[in-house]
Amino acid sequence: MFDVLVYLYETYWRPDACPDNAQLTRKLSAVGFESDEIQEALSWLEGLAQGAASYQGKQSALSLRVYSVAELDHLGELSVGFISFLESAGVLPPPMREMVIDRGMAIAGGPMDLEDLKIIVLMVFWSRGEEPDALILDELFVAPEDRLIH
Repeated sequence: MFDVLVYLYETYWRPDACPDNAQLTRKLSAVGFESDEIQEALSWLEGLAQGAASYQGKQSALSLRVYSVAELDHLGELSVGFISFLESAGVLPPPMREMVIDRGMAIAGGPMDLEDLKIIVLMVFWSRGEEPDALILDELFVAPEDRLIH
């Protein structure tokens, strides 16, 4: 499923640039994605679109997010730490944080792989038509061992 999401991010600059689901399914099949992988990704994206409106309430920047035991178990320590890092860096406001958590919880299995969570963060930005700044893109795409230290 994550391969489909990355393909959509790289191919369509915004969600509204995507064709309708039937045409998109045909295009993704033609590219070589499996039917079940396509349906899982499209269903996940529907959940992202539906949940976006519910997280637009006003939340204080000073509020503290307390994770439930189920969220901690499912997302995993590394993923929760990464979400906290993005939030403390000021690039993941509370409504987007909640969208990331919601979509992470929608993925089967656990604890979540950090690379998969990074794709979820990227897709949340994409769904809102926002481009993360260059430093965050670097954090999302470049493996720590591949970074150059100046």
